[in-house]
Amino acid sequence: MERQVRWATTDDTQDFGRRLGALLRGGDVLVLTGDLGAGKTTLTQGIAEGLGVRGPITSPTFVIARVHPSLVGGPLLVHVDAYRLGSALELDDLDLDADLDASVTVVEWGAGLAEQLSDTRLELTVTGDDVRTARLVGVGDRWDDVLEAVAPATRPDLT
Repeated sequence: MERQVRWATTDDTQDFGRRLGALLRGGDVLVLTGDLGAGKTTLTQGIAEGLGVRGPITSPTFVIARVHPSLVGGPLLVHVDAYRLGSALELDDLDLDADLDASVTVVEWGAGLAEQLSDTRLELTVTGDDVRTARLVGVGDRWDDVLEAVAPATRPDLT
């Protein structure tokens, strides 16, 4: 399933992330793609709020991955920045699959690397400067209901 949403502000991006985060569960993998400054970390901040995990949520560019425990008994958030990784083997070296079932894993810059983590995943590609457009592609049936809830077909523009 595929959907498209638009965000005019940082608040819109975080609000969408909160709504999405509230629907996520352990084992979910999200692959975020977009140019520098496209809003990947801002979206992850909203997802973290929706999950109810401990923050602050900042880009893990130099540490590669951060784990944020739940404050509400839900899944952990594993936030990965794959920008500095050169291959899927380097991503594999992080042992993310050890916590995969108990975590929601968000991989920024993950296209071409993170697909190996799960046969089912949500791929989000963000483009644009002032108004951002996000293309959401759910790989696997798991994402049909999630995408319908956060980006209904009757409301493709959520700005």
